[in-house]
Amino acid sequence: MEIIKVLGNTYCIDTGMTYVPFYRLNEKEIVLLDSGYGIGEREEINALMDANGYKVYGIINSHAHIDHVGNNMFFKAKDKALIAMTRLEAALCSSEESVKAYFGGHTLKSIRSHFETMISETDILIDPKDECIEMGGAIFKIIPTPGHSPAHISIVTPDNVVYVGDTLISYEVMQGAKMPYAFILSVDFLSKKKLTTLNSEHFIVAHKGIYSNIENLVNDNIAFYKHRAQRVYDVIDKPMTLEEILRAVVHEFDINVKSIHKQRVVNRMMCSFVDYLIEIEQLTAEIDNGFIKYRQTSNDSSIFQSPL
Repeated sequence: MEIIKVLGNTYCIDTGMTYVPFYRLNEKEIVLLDSGYGIGEREEINALMDANGYKVYGIINSHAHIDHVGNNMFFKAKDKALIAMTRLEAALCSSEESVKAYFGGHTLKSIRSHFETMISETDILIDPKDECIEMGGAIFKIIPTPGHSPAHISIVTPDNVVYVGDTLISYEVMQGAKMPYAFILSVDFLSKKKLTTLNSEHFIVAHKGIYSNIENLVNDNIAFYKHRAQRVYDVIDKPMTLEEILRAVVHEFDINVKSIHKQRVVNRMMCSFVDYLIEIEQLTAEIDNGFIKYRQTSNDSSIFQSPL
């Protein structure tokens, strides 16, 4: 685990799995942009903070997924860090019950086992109309980029470095990702394209990279997700229930599912593609003896190759 300087007072921590950016307010205080995984990353992130004499003044979260808010409460307890998040994302991770409502299909016991570090208190609520946030005297611009999660944001540091969170994934991640996730794919595509309008020469992608120009990356991300949608579409060769589609997808994508938790995670990812295919009218749903079944429509599937 190491610290990488990006520009000016903007840095990021390479955790191995992710880039966790931060902005240095002064010699001792920093603002984290997300806080990383709690389980597996906390000890080394904390050791890195201590080794450099840094106190976490605050945390601005791009969204409320476990690999982005996992150390919020740790640094709140240790450094009295202020936590800022969009109002909707803050609500989603505010309690065990809200996390259960968000993920669905998980028991409360499962939430406690797998998502305990996702639960976070929020001090500063960011509203959709807010264009910036002040923290420790520094001004951070807020760019709404929903889609990967309901109210995901990208964050621009005072050095004009754009942290895109999970709006994009790197080429390295695309090479290894079997089933990427977006809460609403069509909205996510619009947010990806929106990033190309930003005037910056430094973009940090959480999973994982630093780019000076992201136009090609944006186009390749959209193409990658659409290709995955095409593959999900292709396995639905007859009317199928969601569970039947999942079985076919697990086989087609060669996904190793050996736990109930993993099955729920993969199912959630797959369902976002099924929703997208219905939205673009490539699939339709019908009732068959009390079960919902999905089938291909006769519409032109060339939409998979279109820019949006």
